[in-house]
Amino acid sequence: MTDNPVILDVAGLAKHFTLRGPFGRVRRVVRAIDGVSFQVRRGETLGIVGESGSGKSTIGKCLVGIHEPDAGDLLFNDSSLLGLARRDRRRVARQLQYVYQDPGASLDPRWKVGRLLEEPLVIHADHGAAERRELVRAILGAVKLPDAFLDRYPHELSGGQQRRVGLARILTLNPSLIILDEPTSGLDVSVQAAVINLFKEMKAAFDLTYIFISHDLSVVRILCDRVAVMYAGRIVEIGDVEQVFEDPRHPYTRMLLNAVPRIGRPGARREIGGAGDIPAGEEVAGAGCPFQPRCAERLPRCAVDEPLPENLADGRGVACHAVAAP
Repeated sequence: MTDNPVILDVAGLAKHFTLRGPFGRVRRVVRAIDGVSFQVRRGETLGIVGESGSGKSTIGKCLVGIHEPDAGDLLFNDSSLLGLARRDRRRVARQLQYVYQDPGASLDPRWKVGRLLEEPLVIHADHGAAERRELVRAILGAVKLPDAFLDRYPHELSGGQQRRVGLARILTLNPSLIILDEPTSGLDVSVQAAVINLFKEMKAAFDLTYIFISHDLSVVRILCDRVAVMYAGRIVEIGDVEQVFEDPRHPYTRMLLNAVPRIGRPGARREIGGAGDIPAGEEVAGAGCPFQPRCAERLPRCAVDEPLPENLADGRGVACHAVAAP
């Protein structure tokens, strides 16, 4: 996997949201993501994890143009995604697709599944009507749904079936990179397992690369090759999944993993450092390490200097003064 070419290169990505009050006055600026950098290689699955509000979904939405970044650069297949003309953005959209957290909300309730699956081909391709229908049937079969579903409306489908239709809709364009935003949330365990297996099968069958955004660490460990841990809009640790899960180096990564219930210690939720919610972006700007108020391993410099990611001897990246200290 490490020999595969880099398909996505994210460098110094930042997105800030300005919240305004009456008469358009600026109330505060939220730094949703700030200085995020990582690479994704062709054929791998990169997981992005963290608490709600950490900036996971904002990264995905910046990648596909839903949000325009305020700083940084995005290189997809060595071409920048920023400032693209509408025609160029449409061309890129075929190769870079986004699966929404709520698949039902992204499916037009007035259209049957057949029309929903044909629409991307009408917009982005030049197939004839007969060829489109044949391709739609083939894709629907690939996600393990029979042809009878072509005549159903989204509200007639279960949550798992809606996710399959959402994935099928994207696969019609033969993308190379798919961003999955909380794709297993709200599903029963048995349905969740089926969806995970489907993602694995589709990755192999269609030569896909995934960015998997989730708060479910157990699913991330099963599905992903590498994982990036986010806190307050920054990546605090990134490395191979087994490496990070077996030997987490950042105190926040350990806190997340210790909060996952395990057999033999039901209900155990030991935290590293003090309790509290993840701070808002404006609360951590210029205040040293954003995690230091909750961290039991903080050093004096943590209150004044924000740690930058450093590559450790084992190849992972960690942004922590305590880890980097001799």
